[in-house]
Amino acid sequence: MLQLPKHVMDDLAGLVLVAALVFLGCACRSTRINDPNENTKTTQPTPDPTRKTVCIDPGHPSEVNSGATVQNGTTEVHVAWMVALKLRQLLEAEGLNVVMTKSREDELVKNRERAEIANRSGAALMVRLHCDASADEGFALYAPDQQATRDGVTGPPQAVIGASRLLAQTIDTEMAKRLSGVLKDGGVRGDSVTAVGSKQGALTGSIFSRIPVVTIEMVVLSNRADAEFIKSEAGEQRMAQAIADGIKAFVAHPSSSP
Repeated sequence: MLQLPKHVMDDLAGLVLVAALVFLGCACRSTRINDPNENTKTTQPTPDPTRKTVCIDPGHPSEVNSGATVQNGTTEVHVAWMVALKLRQLLEAEGLNVVMTKSREDELVKNRERAEIANRSGAALMVRLHCDASADEGFALYAPDQQATRDGVTGPPQAVIGASRLLAQTIDTEMAKRLSGVLKDGGVRGDSVTAVGSKQGALTGSIFSRIPVVTIEMVVLSNRADAEFIKSEAGEQRMAQAIADGIKAFVAHPSSSP
């Protein structure tokens, strides 16, 4: 057997050690890069208690409707989601905290749960974004106008009914300014005239709400002109800005809290 000098053996041992360390370093880096959870780890911002919170509820899918029916080249669930994202950005830029009732466009959230998310968040108000389908055109706002009972719960409280009416009127006024000449202003209406509200007395999301709540039918999606407006990037942005104007006016109102 060949006997190598001691200094050669020492050099070889050193090289082996360095190679081992390099291999381990590469392995560690490779493990981190391939971590399947690496891209899903997000830090949730802590709401600033000195700022008011707004809850945005992008309509559908829910237990009663997927919102996925294609009308004039788009769907209610998609329009509501896109406007919601733009609205969130506008409100946060104004210094408001924003809570969303869902984290992705196709996430199913039941209507009662949507109201309860808003309640738990301590939001000053909730806006529910929807699109209508009828022979009408333009936008309209719906606020609870009476109490109703569902699942053994009666609501909303009378104070919430009054504050919701003020919220709807405030947003309608600002939307009318921003959307003048583009969409017809259908005004403020009661939950009781909607298809669901006429059966229950109020929309489910309103019954369980303990904060001012308004449902905004942003356009009549079955109307081609309305659909063409809201399908465009400019239309989405203009709608989001119109709603944001109304929300800002409401939170600045001295009587905005129920």
